[in-house]
Amino acid sequence: MSLIKFITSKTFFKQLGLAIVVSIVLVFFALRYLKYTTNHGDFVEVPELKGKTLDVVQIEIDDNDLTMVVQDSANYNPNYPKFSVIEQQPAAGALVKENRKIYLTLNPSGYKKVSVPNVIRRTFRQAKPTLEALEFEVGTITYVNDLGLDEVIEIRHKGKKITPGTMLAKTSKIDLVLGNGKG
Repeated sequence: MSLIKFITSKTFFKQLGLAIVVSIVLVFFALRYLKYTTNHGDFVEVPELKGKTLDVVQIEIDDNDLTMVVQDSANYNPNYPKFSVIEQQPAAGALVKENRKIYLTLNPSGYKKVSVPNVIRRTFRQAKPTLEALEFEVGTITYVNDLGLDEVIEIRHKGKKITPGTMLAKTSKIDLVLGNGKG
């Protein structure tokens, strides 16, 4: 039998029709199965978790059939309580499926500690931006008799002399003792 006679035969059209009907039935049942197993159209709204402690967050996450994943802590934010949520992904109000992971970023207990740089015998003009770049705050400036005019003679924190390399929390206030140019 030639190819053209086979393509135009009743047998070919019966087989083609049967194949189309079976394909439609399989697709129909596959879509029904997927709709049932994926809870199609069932969503949970993500609650607002920012500013809440982990205990409160755990209760809200469990009530909404979600899963919590705590990511690394961020930089300390004084506007939020210690160990509270400062960021969440996905955002509050988003519609997600049950058991969706909600990624949380927590506020650490305080500012990160940073090593105090060596600004001894540097001018105030050099020392101030060096300290501020590390997020230290320049506090009280006092002068003592020394030949170096506006040169840093000593660094202090809370009234105590400190040495370069001392670990202090960011935003700590560092007082500077400068020379007045008089020997």
